Amino acid sequence: MIDRSESESRKLLGRLRDTMAEQAAGQERLDKIVHLTADSIGSEVCSIYLFRDPETLELCATEGLKKEAVHQTRMKLGEGLVGRVARTGKMMNTADAPSERGFRYMAETGEEVFSSFLGLPIQRHGEKLGVLVLQTKAKREFTSDEIYALEVVAMVLAEMAELGAFIGDGAALRARHTEPRMLRGLSGQEGTAEGHAWLHEPRVVVTNLVSDDPERERARLKKAIEHLRVGVDEMLSGASGEQLEVLEAYRMFANSKGWRKRMEEDIDLGLSAEAAVEKEQSAARARMGQVTDQYLRERLHDLDDLSNRLLRILTGQGKETGAEMPADPILIARNIGPAELLDYGRSLRGIVLEEGSVGSHATVVARALAIPLIIHAERITTEALNGDHMMLDGDQGVVHLRPDDSVSSAFRDKIAMQAQAQERYSSIRDKAAVSACGKRVHLYMNAGLLADLPSLPSSGAEGVGLFRTELQFLIRNKMPRRTELVEVYKRVMDSAGDKPVIFRTLDIGSDKVLPYMKPTDEPNPALGWRAIRVGLDKPGVMRMQIQALLRASEGRPLSVMFPFVAQYEEFTAASAEVDKALAIERKLGHAVPETVTIGTMLETPSLAYAPSKFFDDVAFISIGGNDLKQFFFAADRENERVRRRYDTLNVSFLSFLENIVMRCSDSATPLSFCGEDAGRPIEAVCLAAIGLQRLSMRPASIGPVKSLVMRTDLDGLYDVICEARARGDQSVREDVMKFLRTQG
Repeated sequence: MIDRSESESRKLLGRLRDTMAEQAAGQERLDKIVHLTADSIGSEVCSIYLFRDPETLELCATEGLKKEAVHQTRMKLGEGLVGRVARTGKMMNTADAPSERGFRYMAETGEEVFSSFLGLPIQRHGEKLGVLVLQTKAKREFTSDEIYALEVVAMVLAEMAELGAFIGDGAALRARHTEPRMLRGLSGQEGTAEGHAWLHEPRVVVTNLVSDDPERERARLKKAIEHLRVGVDEMLSGASGEQLEVLEAYRMFANSKGWRKRMEEDIDLGLSAEAAVEKEQSAARARMGQVTDQYLRERLHDLDDLSNRLLRILTGQGKETGAEMPADPILIARNIGPAELLDYGRSLRGIVLEEGSVGSHATVVARALAIPLIIHAERITTEALNGDHMMLDGDQGVVHLRPDDSVSSAFRDKIAMQAQAQERYSSIRDKAAVSACGKRVHLYMNAGLLADLPSLPSSGAEGVGLFRTELQFLIRNKMPRRTELVEVYKRVMDSAGDKPVIFRTLDIGSDKVLPYMKPTDEPNPALGWRAIRVGLDKPGVMRMQIQALLRASEGRPLSVMFPFVAQYEEFTAASAEVDKALAIERKLGHAVPETVTIGTMLETPSLAYAPSKFFDDVAFISIGGNDLKQFFFAADRENERVRRRYDTLNVSFLSFLENIVMRCSDSATPLSFCGEDAGRPIEAVCLAAIGLQRLSMRPASIGPVKSLVMRTDLDGLYDVICEARARGDQSVREDVMKFLRTQG
């Protein structure tokens, strides 16, 4: 039995350190480790199982089982007691292993004489690497002191594996971060990219795992925590809103006596301060993977971030590692804010995030910059190293990390085909989008940054159908001043020249929360206090923004569009604010726009059934397809389980859209469609066929959409849609595809 007050654990760790320092092959090191551990614990068996692939464990070293079973005994994830420990990531301690549910006897190992079983996961930052197993003939459970010491051994094994201490022959002993990996995520921004990995937060590498001087390590830990507390307090002094709430959680953890005590206990067992922090961080990440409660997950994320900060203080490994960013960087991050992403700018070839959402700030910026983005790519920050070759398929949400030659070749063929298509599209850039049956379709681009505007002439867009003004608010840590907004809006209009720009007023709330705005605790933010609702309840910001737009116009025509209007009264109230601002500007003697046209986005089904007077009064309507579709189908577009169940070309949805077209036609109200579907050629021609003759999309989509419009008989396509509807088909997609093939 090991007592924490004794030095046995430090002796064992010291021996492990010496073993790691020796010039020896990976297998030899593993063999020495299992011998040392079994001897120190007083156990007849110590075995190490490592993953040879994501689903298979392999016995890689043993003291006490038959040597011939090494590299021959394998089991699937979840198979037997070892497989159960690997699958759950939880320790298993039993005095009578054969009586346990799921027990599997491996005849070739000779383990039939052993009764007790202790299995500990070998994992690093939540990544499962294998299982450490102890067995004895006598029926007994291992004590808490023994388990505590062995957890430290498992942690050291994980670090040694990361440092390449066990490289040898066979799949289970291959070098980490060298094999090809394919990771699946979700598409945040379409497009393909090839480049090399650049980690936004380079991982800290702990090389000094063991220490013979616990007093010195305790002092180092204490000093680092004090440094951390000062840093958090300084950040708190300038924080507000949601940022303040996060930093308060940071301070709570930084002052946690329990957190510090656990790390000090690990130091007493022989770990260095860095290794103790990383052991606690790995345990938190393992818990994070098993917690479903969103609040608890966020708090564990806070602890994870704090551990990273503490590790950087202890090791001196900051963000500036001295590594040079590759010429073709693909940014890797757990998550990233819009301001940080804009700092990288258009230098990025692509972006891969472990978290994020299709409506997050980072996604909005990536779309504005036309950079392929993949979100929810699990484990990308632990799998990728700076400089790794990468290929992104943003259309499918697939990441190829360190791809082999066959994948690279096929991927480059796809990129070449897309480049050829873009060349073809450039030949029709200045041509009008007129269908084969003579119908004119007007194509506009979406924008949100000044950096977008250079795309206006090269894209072939007829103007900006949607300029997202919220990005100017999201990328700052405090409310922008009116003079700053005037300058931004003026430059947008100057850059657009004689082409129209429709400015959408501030669309915040839901998944777009200002860092300096107090967050609201809402069970369903997408259906909550957002966009026009915030503007009408707190009109100060709306008035400032309207004044900025009026002044930026310098007498030129101005088009303003209000987001998320659900009923006529909201539109009239917002329009009244524009009238008030105009009156004030005239009174002050300022130049006012030649004309002011006020429109709205139709993003809720309720507005489609507004009184006729609404359609008579509004200057124009833009259908916000992304939100409207999720509300129409009651399917959260952030939820992958349900959002792909519902097709834009569903007959019910197309009929609903056609009803809006007819109402706008009756009142002669200009109507456009804005959203992801407007930029998808198949969906775009169907929208045009039912009467939506204005489409607004990302700049890169204009060429493909225009090309298909010019080759399609929209009248014939409309007949196909009507026939499918008459038959009672759920979706018109299959018939539409058949028809388009006949169009060449």
